[in-house]
Amino acid sequence: MQDLKKLIDKDKLPKHVAVIMDGNGRWAKSRGEERTYGHKNAINAVRNVINACNEIHIPYLTLYTFSSENWNRPKDEVDTLMALLSETLLLEAEEIFTKGLRMHVIGDVSQLPDLVRDQLLNVIELTKNNRNGNLILALNYGSQKEILKAVKAISSAVKDNEISIDDIDEAMFKNHLYTKDFPDVDLMIRTSGEVRISNFLLWQIAYAELQFLDVLWPDFTKDTFFQCIIDYQNKERRYGMTSEQLIP
Repeated sequence: MQDLKKLIDKDKLPKHVAVIMDGNGRWAKSRGEERTYGHKNAINAVRNVINACNEIHIPYLTLYTFSSENWNRPKDEVDTLMALLSETLLLEAEEIFTKGLRMHVIGDVSQLPDLVRDQLLNVIELTKNNRNGNLILALNYGSQKEILKAVKAISSAVKDNEISIDDIDEAMFKNHLYTKDFPDVDLMIRTSGEVRISNFLLWQIAYAELQFLDVLWPDFTKDTFFQCIIDYQNKERRYGMTSEQLIP
């Protein structure tokens, strides 16, 4: 079996990878189980992508863990997701710390259950001095709400004469996003075969490479991730320029 990791060019790695983890429900249904069974079996895939990033030293990984729209799902499924999140944080905190990863959260955590919010803050505090990589969980996150939040904050500053309209530029806008301390996304991966963004990091993926995989999330392996990196490295990233302009 080919060692995909050896095919990766360590000089052409993305700095920031974002993942929409999709397909848990369909994975469970294909096995005659309830949707919650898929969520419970998705933890190994989460470990796989975190470990894969850690092994090849990708500094930023963002996982779309729970969207602001996910509250609309059946209550028992939402309760299961929250319980799983709580359990996973409790079980994985030491491993995250040992790997030298620093954990961050983006989104409105004020609406999360108190227990989950407290556990998140504990892991964030525990790992705040780690420097081997950044694990970013998007929780109760929606990009449209994030952008509106930034617009309101900037508008308020203009209204209070703290800044002028002419001061507003891309850098200022980015500084009002949840992701102000992180680089923009280089590679966004979505599993399950769905081809849509689902309100995820709309500003931050402006020049990201987008990969939509037919793999259901619980079946996601480290080799799946390594193949995504190889495919990413085979793309020519032009940022609006021509191929000829990129030639030294």
